[in-house]
Amino acid sequence: MTYVIAQPCVDVKDRACLEECPVDCIYEGERMLYIHPQECVDCGACEPVCPVEAIFYSEDVPPEWAAFTTASEDFFTTLGSPGGASGTGPISADPPLVAELPPPAL
Repeated sequence: MTYVIAQPCVDVKDRACLEECPVDCIYEGERMLYIHPQECVDCGACEPVCPVEAIFYSEDVPPEWAAFTTASEDFFTTLGSPGGASGTGPISADPPLVAELPPPAL
């Protein structure tokens, strides 16, 4: 499978994982980051650098965040496989699951 970024990343987007990814498969949405399931080579370099522990191997996503696996796939339905995040820049969209989450409490 691949790695998945879950809810702890929403409205945080630290981006440390972007610097560690050797294949440039982590894309930036409006409110969070997404790992492209077809471009990811399962190296795991992104997981230990995430300061909010939002990155999981797909089979290890906690049950309360399981829907983020589908949300990640949905993010790429329209985008397709551009072959690298650096060439696309931030995407001003998120799948409904993420877009409809309440804003963070201040």
